[in-house]
Amino acid sequence: MSDNGITIESYRHVAPKGAVDFLARLSERVRGRRFVHVNSTRSGGGVAEILTRLVPIMNDLGIKAEWEVIEGDPEFFATTKAFHNALQGTEQVFTDAMLEHYQAVNRANAGRRRLDADLVLIHDPQPAAMIESRPPEGRWVWRCHIDLSSPQRRAWAFLRRFVVRYDAAIFSLPAFAQQLPIPQFLVFPSIDPLAAKNRQMSRKEIHKTLEALQVPLEKPILLQVSRFDRFKDPIGVINAYRIVKRYHDVRLVLAGGGATDDPEGAQVLEEVREAAGRDPDIYVLDLPSNAHLQINALQRAATIVIQKSTREGFGLTVAEAMWKGKPVVGGATGGITAQIIEGVTGYTVNSVEGAAYWIRYLLASPQLIRKIGEAAREHVRQNFLITRHLRDYLSLLVHLAR
Repeated sequence: MSDNGITIESYRHVAPKGAVDFLARLSERVRGRRFVHVNSTRSGGGVAEILTRLVPIMNDLGIKAEWEVIEGDPEFFATTKAFHNALQGTEQVFTDAMLEHYQAVNRANAGRRRLDADLVLIHDPQPAAMIESRPPEGRWVWRCHIDLSSPQRRAWAFLRRFVVRYDAAIFSLPAFAQQLPIPQFLVFPSIDPLAAKNRQMSRKEIHKTLEALQVPLEKPILLQVSRFDRFKDPIGVINAYRIVKRYHDVRLVLAGGGATDDPEGAQVLEEVREAAGRDPDIYVLDLPSNAHLQINALQRAATIVIQKSTREGFGLTVAEAMWKGKPVVGGATGGITAQIIEGVTGYTVNSVEGAAYWIRYLLASPQLIRKIGEAAREHVRQNFLITRHLRDYLSLLVHLAR
């Protein structure tokens, strides 16, 4: 049983039929194997949220799953943030000193951790260079959560030197993959329907939570939940809201926070507050990384959820909103396009005007909002729950650790 009392049996009533029994059978083939995850933060961002839930359930299934978090100084995280931006297509400057420091921090972290596992899963660019210190036994896989479809050439050339030394790589979408001489796998991220962020909430609990956030409920709420990051285009969301506001009396809530490995968040938050100005119907909420119930209540209270990213690794806030029966208007990028079935579970857009158009279209038809919301929830049940994620990782462990 995991620390929060949730076992694999807890998912029987929410996962697709047969999913729990299949996982139990699959886990018998790798029981007792050691599976280590390595990333750069224990809070903030989708990767940390996924690992918080996945690792305990893997242990419940009889796998010795562990989660290591690397440490670094501000210089290291400034470099890895530049990697994040460069790999998603934004030009960045890298000096030799930056790249050398990146490698030195990775070597230091590898020396402090026990990495002699049957399978080591290294998440994203921050710990990628730890492959230089791998022990002779075990298999190592690089798990990339970001959009690598059109990376800055120099950044990818540098990182690729490490990636090719792994036994395999995992991407969230086929479009993110690169030409590599190692096997590549496709694994969608997932949400946990029993986590505080996604569990059922009563109407009274929702109202009480929004009251504490000082967000009134008398108008339809348009909501975007995301880190304050330029790729999430919060300014574009404000501009779309201003167009919608001419026709519908709505309220906009931009809720999010930062991550410990993202030094740009505070600056973007300031830009968002400036763009919001003194509009009494725009609420900018800077929430702590553990504000899961607040996010849950906001998503359940929202009429329409927006995720107007211009670049996106996967965008789990889309799956979270759809699980709560909400239509989503999202940027036509990355994993958002894998989650939204056009006109069935929501709409994808490439512009401020497109976002405003579909928001207005939905606001004019409450019946359509309900119909799309129901289809969205079922789409998540079948494709984006943690039980499917566990199935993919256990299958990988069976395949690679034979």
